[in-house]
Amino acid sequence: QVQLVESGGGSVQTGGSLRLSCAASGRIYSSSVMGWFRQAPGKEREFVALIRWHSGSTLYSDSVKGRFTISKQNSENTIFLQMDSLKAEDTAVYYCARGSQYSSNARDYFNWGQGTQVTVAS
Repeated sequence: QVQLVESGGGSVQTGGSLRLSCAASGRIYSSSVMGWFRQAPGKEREFVALIRWHSGSTLYSDSVKGRFTISKQNSENTIFLQMDSLKAEDTAVYYCARGSQYSSNARDYFNWGQGTQVTVAS
């Protein structure tokens, strides 16, 4: 079982930037889809972005499109989430996940990291 470990969370002011990383302990198969999700207190987990491991195709939620960028480094089995122009409503625990479908539904992902807290102060 591949283990996913997120890092890079923290506190930032509105308008600031953070870069999250997600390192996989084992091989990520070319058919995999890697995603970022987030969950704010009292809310359901929501999709943020995904990337196909093989092709690099990406998909973003409307709430982050144009502000966040997902990328990958195959040689390091790592994905990133560059978050710019952060808003207070981006405050949440961010999770990295691995699945096999090009999907924004959290139920289609079977490998999850432990999460990293992102706090944006207004």
